[in-house]
Amino acid sequence: MNFKQKASVALATIALTASNLVAAQTTLLNVSYDVAREFYKDVNSAFIANYKKSSGKDIKVDQSHAGSSAQARAVNDGLDADVVTMNTVTDVDFLASTGVVAKDWRTKFPNNAAPTSSTMLFLVRNGNPKGIKDWDDLIKPGVQVIVVNPKTGGNGRMAYLAAWGQVRKKGGTDAQAADFVAKLYKNVPVLAKGGRDATTIFLQRNIGDVLITFESEVVSVDNEFGTSKVDAIHPSSSIVAENPVAVVERTVAKKGTADAAKAYLNFLYTEEGQEIAAKHAIRPTNAALLKKYANVFKPISLFRVEDYFGSFAEAQKVHFNDGGQFDKLYQVK
Repeated sequence: MNFKQKASVALATIALTASNLVAAQTTLLNVSYDVAREFYKDVNSAFIANYKKSSGKDIKVDQSHAGSSAQARAVNDGLDADVVTMNTVTDVDFLASTGVVAKDWRTKFPNNAAPTSSTMLFLVRNGNPKGIKDWDDLIKPGVQVIVVNPKTGGNGRMAYLAAWGQVRKKGGTDAQAADFVAKLYKNVPVLAKGGRDATTIFLQRNIGDVLITFESEVVSVDNEFGTSKVDAIHPSSSIVAENPVAVVERTVAKKGTADAAKAYLNFLYTEEGQEIAAKHAIRPTNAALLKKYANVFKPISLFRVEDYFGSFAEAQKVHFNDGGQFDKLYQVK
C-alpha cells in the first residue's frame, strides 16, 4: 500500500469514527408549553453537564414550545417528542388516552409527575395606571384584559379556572362565578394563542391594561424587555397550576432513548433542577427552596382545581370542550 492509499484509508477511518460519534450521541426532544423557553434552556445546559459527569456520555436536548394543547396535538399527530413537559394535566391525559404516553404516567415520577407548579397573577404596565389590585378590578368598564385562549393553551385554561374559582373561594355560587367570568371575557379584546403570544400582544403590540399569566412570566418579561416595563400584581387568591411531565413511550421505544428521557425528567426533581425552577419564578416542590425564595413567591391564598371543579378531566368536559361553558360565555370578536 503506497502513501496515498494509506492516507485515504486513514481519512476514511477518521470520517467513519466521527460519523459513529455523531450517531452515538443521544438527542432528546422536549415538547413544552409556551412560556417555558428560558427555563428549559437553562435546565438543558445543566442537565447536559450533569449527564456527562454521571454517565460519561454526551447528550443533546432540543426544545419545542407553543400553546400546550397545540403541542399535545402535535405530539399525538406524530411529532417525535421524547418527553412532554406541560402546564395542565389534561394535555398529558389526552396523550395517555391515545397511547402516546403511559396510562399510569402520574405514577412514573414523584409528586404525581409534577416536579414544579405555578399560579396565575397579573402583569400591568409600569406604575399600574389603572390601579388594578384584585380580580374585581378586571371586570371594570374600560379595563382591557389580555389572556390566552383556553382552547389552545393551558395558560388560558388556568386563567379561566382561577377567575371562576376565586369567586367560589369567596363563597360565591357557580352562577355568580359564571357571571363574573362572562364579564371578564367581555373585557378581552383578543384571545392569544399561547402564553408568549399573550406577552407579545401586551408588550410589543401594546394592547391591553393587564395580562393574566403564569407567575414565572414576570422573570421572562424582565429579562427580555427590561425591569421597568411591568409591575406584578398578586391577587388575593389564585389557582395551583401543576406542571406535569411524562416520557413519550412511542418515541423512546423507537429511538431507544427511554433511560435518557427518564434521567432528564428526574433531573427536574434534583436540588439543581429545583433551584433553576425557583430562579425562573417557577415554584419548586422542594420546601427548603420555597422558603429560600420567599421574596419571589409572594403569599397568595391558593386553591386547587379539585376544590371547585371535581378534577381536571371534569373541568375540561364542562368548561372547555366544544359547546361547554367557555363557548357559552365568550363570543369571538
